Amino acid sequence: MISAADDLSAFGQDPWWVIGLKVVLIFVVLVLLTLFNIWWERRVVARMQHRIGPNVHGPFGLLQSLADGVKLALKEDIIPKAADKVVFLLAPVLATVPAFVTFAVIPFGPEVNFFGHQTPLQLTDMPVAVLFVMAVASIGIYGIVLGGWSSGSTYSLLGGLRSSAQMISYEVSMGLALVAVFLYAGSMSTSEIVEAQDDLWFGLILVPSFVIYVISMIGEVNRAPFDLPEAEGELVGGFHTEYSSLKFALFFLAEYINMATVSALATTLFLGGWHAPFWIDELYSGFNEGYWPVLWFFGKVLFFIFIFIWLRGSLPRLRYDQFMAFGWKRLIPVSLVWIVAVATIRSISLDGGIDRRYLLIGIGVLAVVFLALFFVGDPGGDDEEEAAPEGGRAGGYPVPPMPAGGAVRGAAAPLTFETSTVAASAGKDE
Repeated sequence: MISAADDLSAFGQDPWWVIGLKVVLIFVVLVLLTLFNIWWERRVVARMQHRIGPNVHGPFGLLQSLADGVKLALKEDIIPKAADKVVFLLAPVLATVPAFVTFAVIPFGPEVNFFGHQTPLQLTDMPVAVLFVMAVASIGIYGIVLGGWSSGSTYSLLGGLRSSAQMISYEVSMGLALVAVFLYAGSMSTSEIVEAQDDLWFGLILVPSFVIYVISMIGEVNRAPFDLPEAEGELVGGFHTEYSSLKFALFFLAEYINMATVSALATTLFLGGWHAPFWIDELYSGFNEGYWPVLWFFGKVLFFIFIFIWLRGSLPRLRYDQFMAFGWKRLIPVSLVWIVAVATIRSISLDGGIDRRYLLIGIGVLAVVFLALFFVGDPGGDDEEEAAPEGGRAGGYPVPPMPAGGAVRGAAAPLTFETSTVAASAGKDE
């Protein structure tokens, strides 16, 4: 295997103007991608709900997101009296900046001729690039927590606390899902992981890791059906309730860039990164050279963005205790068992004790078993919940005592269609 020092020798050799131009291009691409993703989400959800969606501003309504951004910028900027002004102003910045920084180690393509200079389509790389992405992305949660705390609002604070608990829960399972990738790639460098998938994508041979990562990344970025920190039915909008104008726009921008970040990381670690799909690569090898790989990379990223949109338009929001129990009781235990299995198979295969064909068959069987265990319901779950007596527990959750007279009404049998109709008629007659 190529050592990390030799593999990363292409980085750190660029002149200052190439580095500056790469930084500007990454910033512009992420902002434009955010505007496109907002428009695309509206159009896809509208199509799923048999509506039209934005179609007035610009061709196909493409300028609708830009119009919304201008509207946000021109709205009145309000700071609550009870807010901690310094933290209140810094929180949106703290949430947005790490979202941009994480793309510094994402490979967009191979080495190309960049304005007469030979350089990889990646700002930089390091031996622990994936850990760098997760560490920097974790800083963004402080912006959400501090934004909720500094608002001086109870419901904003609850939304911020939910975000912190959600991040801890689902970042653990996300990190565990990546261990199998590290075992097979032999590196945590993003460019070397992409090179390790030249023949076969890790998403095909590490299916449980791929599924766990996709679920965890949706919970990590607080998107539906896991958008509990913004549950307007419970928290009146969540951690950004008190924000307006550009500060709210920064939170909005951070959410969509984080969606692109986790999608780009999933593309890099599981779908071969910028490599063309292997059935296309066999037709013409030039698809993996020059600027063609940028097309494949963003195509895969938009595939994951579509999954975000599809889930938002399809699934209802979970209850918070169900969501947390799912992370701690399902995702993390399955991840731990899967890591042990992958490490065992990998060790045997490296020692020459198992053929590659049998290795793939074994991984496939393990994947089916783990997926079956993953989706098996808990015995004695919600289906067996029964109403508890006054002040007792229903399904394991405390139920407060009913007020005087309320217990009798609560215990009464539900009205049938006939009795409810008669009662309504009697009320009209009176």
